[in-house]
Amino acid sequence: MLSTFDYLVVIFYLLFLASIGWFFRHSGKDSSEYFRGGGKMSWWMVGASGFMGAFSAWTFTGAAGLAYDHGFVVIVLYWANALGFFFNWSYFARMSRNSRAITAMEAVRARLGPLNEQVFTWLQVPFQVLQAGIWLYGLAIFCTPVFGLDLRVTILVCGVVVVFVAAAGGSWAVVAGDFIQALVLVPITLVAAITAVQYIGGPARFLDGLPAAHWDLTAAAADFGPWWIIAVILEKITNINGLNYASRYLCVSDSRTARKAALFSALLFLVGSVFWFIPPLAARAGGLAMGTFAGVANPAEMSYIMIAAKCLPVGLLGLLVTGIISSTLSSMDSGLNRNAGIFVRSFYLPVLRPQAGEKELVFAGRITTWGFGALAIIMALFYSSWRDLGVFQLMMNFSALVATPYAVPLFWCLLVRRSPDWAAWSTIVVCCFVGGLVSLLPKTDWAAGLTPGTIATSFAWAKGHSYIAITVANVALGSLWFLGAAALAGRRALPDARRTQVQQFFQHVDTDITPAEREAPDDARHRGIAKMCLVYGGFITLLAVISPTWSGRLWLLFCALFMLGVGAAIRRTLRPRAPHPDTTTP
Repeated sequence: MLSTFDYLVVIFYLLFLASIGWFFRHSGKDSSEYFRGGGKMSWWMVGASGFMGAFSAWTFTGAAGLAYDHGFVVIVLYWANALGFFFNWSYFARMSRNSRAITAMEAVRARLGPLNEQVFTWLQVPFQVLQAGIWLYGLAIFCTPVFGLDLRVTILVCGVVVVFVAAAGGSWAVVAGDFIQALVLVPITLVAAITAVQYIGGPARFLDGLPAAHWDLTAAAADFGPWWIIAVILEKITNINGLNYASRYLCVSDSRTARKAALFSALLFLVGSVFWFIPPLAARAGGLAMGTFAGVANPAEMSYIMIAAKCLPVGLLGLLVTGIISSTLSSMDSGLNRNAGIFVRSFYLPVLRPQAGEKELVFAGRITTWGFGALAIIMALFYSSWRDLGVFQLMMNFSALVATPYAVPLFWCLLVRRSPDWAAWSTIVVCCFVGGLVSLLPKTDWAAGLTPGTIATSFAWAKGHSYIAITVANVALGSLWFLGAAALAGRRALPDARRTQVQQFFQHVDTDITPAEREAPDDARHRGIAKMCLVYGGFITLLAVISPTWSGRLWLLFCALFMLGVGAAIRRTLRPRAPHPDTTTP
């Protein structure tokens, strides 16, 4: 499917990505710098990283399949992300940065105590590994027909690349890589949307060719409907605004910068996601046949790449492939770095090696990153054996059964200031029990044998709408449990020592970072990122020069100018370098 020209683009991208890890290999002088960049990153870096870390190649496979089959209802998933980041901007980003922690689990310890720190640590670690495996599996589904490689080979190659970047350069390499990859993804997906509509005959054909049901944002005719939208919004708000995601804002200098990063992420989702699903919708409007693909349960999940292969000029498809690959690698490297930080700072240091120095902690972080990366690769290989399960269904079921029970107590613990420590871990138990019951009970022979009536109808509905039923039940009953525990415990919720710790935690989150605490942005590293933008933009410019078609030259030049413009803008915002002492005039 790819030309030699496109393969050149992909090879350059992988080498460039590896070079980012190598460039930042010395950025781990201590655990604060390795796991959160020392709090010296700019809002535009962290905002782009939050954006890139919140989706993966699943967007261009499983979600694209949903768009092809059912229409614009898919945009709900991403506008719900935007809504979640708007909540970050209004409230949670400020609290997260003001916690003054190095990792999110340290903030959990201050708010919920050491027992909950260990509970959430040992839930977060396998949770991230399982999720990274799903992301990697979704990427392999996309890459396999594109490169003509075996599904398992693709998983191994892509997995090793991302683990190297995360382990070698720590948080600076992760966030810088996410930023560069966002600059690749944004213009090329815009080009793909425009050329896809042109390929099928223009906007009129696009508007007329889609089935009427595809314009229904609720997709009620396809058994999604308003309750599905409610479930998605509940899931995204609780997941994105929980204390477990405080780590994304610990990288910046203060709460004002954290809020700017959150707003930037929200705007990217609100605007950018609209263009992501035009190609699969154009494929449906144009009647593009999907065919069959090895290892792909739902052929519609290949709709994005199939129409892109037909409409993009030579060289552009390779750039699109790198953009889609980047959407998964950015999610994985962020998760690996976050996971390693949690393990090292919340288990290795306090439990295994209380006397460990900073160099040892950084070394442990690198080793842990490789270990978690290997486990994620193994999980992706395991998922690839489930031939009858589409990646969209896998991702949605995982979010409902695993992610939501974890997120509910970490969402409410920032809003409810008086709650017993046991409310947090017991909410997880309640949610898992409720989720398992709602998932399994409607499928039993007992439920199938019920006499017709309200109960039998409810079970039948829950069986056919498992994601909605599980998510709504988890959020509703889990929230009631946590709030009820807080109300019943009242002022006696905590012993005196813990009450003092919790009061100190909320004093911190209510108090903005002072100028004395604030870290100055690391201009040297930001200047290096600007140079990376210019190098990548220069490479795309070279591609535009040697492209065999005029359309390819014009679109490649558009992408190059976008990258070069951002690099130049970053350089203009940085403070001038101080003159070297040896060159100053006496």
